[in-house]
Amino acid sequence: MSARFAELPQPPYYAVIFSSQRSDGDDAGYGEAAERMVELAAQQPGFLGVESTRGSDGFGITVSYWSDEAAIAAWKRQAEHAATRAYGREHWYRHFELRVAKVERAYGSKGKA
Repeated sequence: MSARFAELPQPPYYAVIFSSQRSDGDDAGYGEAAERMVELAAQQPGFLGVESTRGSDGFGITVSYWSDEAAIAAWKRQAEHAATRAYGREHWYRHFELRVAKVERAYGSKGKA
């Protein structure tokens, strides 16, 4: 996954915030699965972008952006995503939290290089 900012439209839109603490061990296939989920999400109607980071301590946050709640619900039902999610809960994560938020305002600055 790239460590760059998602290019998003003007609000409103939705953010799905996935915070997780990786388990110790069982790294088999994790990186490939994470990349595949981004690739698959990008094919879903209503997907707007994703931002993700993970620290050396295993704590990570991934925020995916969606046009509406129906698009989020469809992504949750997508078969390959559901299977990977179930596997991840069993093998890859010690703890996770998922939050869905409506983005009403957004602003930022590119700063200086």
